[in-house]
Amino acid sequence: MLELSEHEAALARIRQLAAEQAALRRVATLVAGNAEPAEVFRLVCAEVGAVLGVESTNLTRFEADGTQNVLAGWSVHGAPVFPVGAGVPIDGNAAVAKVKHNGRPERVDDYSSLAGALPERIRRAGIASAVAVPITVAGQLWGALVASSGRPNAFPPDTEQRVAGFAELVADALANADAREQLAASAARIVEVEDAERRRLERNLHDGAQQRLVALGLDLGRVETRIERDPQGAKRLLAHVRVELDSALKELRELARGIHPAILSHQGLACALDDLTARSPVPAQLVALPTKRLPEPVEAAAYYVVAEALTNVAKHAQASVATISVTGAPGHTTIDVSDDGRGGAELEGGSGLRGLTDRVEALGGSLDITSPDGGGTRLVARLPLALRTRGQH
Repeated sequence: MLELSEHEAALARIRQLAAEQAALRRVATLVAGNAEPAEVFRLVCAEVGAVLGVESTNLTRFEADGTQNVLAGWSVHGAPVFPVGAGVPIDGNAAVAKVKHNGRPERVDDYSSLAGALPERIRRAGIASAVAVPITVAGQLWGALVASSGRPNAFPPDTEQRVAGFAELVADALANADAREQLAASAARIVEVEDAERRRLERNLHDGAQQRLVALGLDLGRVETRIERDPQGAKRLLAHVRVELDSALKELRELARGIHPAILSHQGLACALDDLTARSPVPAQLVALPTKRLPEPVEAAAYYVVAEALTNVAKHAQASVATISVTGAPGHTTIDVSDDGRGGAELEGGSGLRGLTDRVEALGGSLDITSPDGGGTRLVARLPLALRTRGQH
């Protein structure tokens, strides 16, 4: 049978774990609701302080200029706390400085003898000891979560491990916020591209087919006035109208092909790519094609990936040949376009490739480019067959 003191210690430990799990759930619920990072920062600082029973906490971001920006803080009333603010130095052997240097959880049990600007500011704030845990986002060190005390040697050995769970939730919140920002930027670019494309189509219709059709209307009016008094002249004018009508229809077909080629809808991706490569200014080889129809959004995305890639090859690559393959695997389709040109292409280098990235990512896919200088360019898009819609994760 446990001694009373051991029994009480076990109960205290159970209560501590329960409180810690409840705090983690509260933060996780906030993160899952896509709360703003600043709101998550404030709650994390408060929850860590309450769970650990410490006097103060801070959340800080490491900046590119070598300083840190203290974004949030919490403290027991009247307790020493490091002030929130930007441009804070990271030097000496402060806990945060050691995290910045090695990316691992660190602690300082007594700041009284540490040299440097940051340890001096920490002492002025009334802090005597601290534990700092790294916050890592997308594999990169982003900042740190810090628990502080006005007493030296205030933290038990497991403090770093306990703070780490909260640091991971902060990283999740930041990743969610970054994903939302990227999605918003992608949506804005798509709207911009759609507006520009609409204006282009309006100009092309106005300057091309529309003008031809207006002229044809006038010519038909002249035919009507001549048909009785000058049948031969009316006949010649009708022949001219037929030629102009054929030209107008050709222009409209070209415009329609730029929007969505009819052959893609009627005969599928394989036939559409065969037609596309036949019209390519640079010789293009189809080495692999799907043997059956794919979902319509996948076929459209694959077609425009190849079309944009061939356009870039013709404009920029100085290549002698391009190679295209569209292959399937369980759950996804891969589009691979490569050339033997000069290389040096980048996904961020032009609106066309950026637009393709948005189109592919909108379907839950990915687009990668490999283009060493002098080594040709390879563009690979991967599209899932089980499509998601925007807003799904």
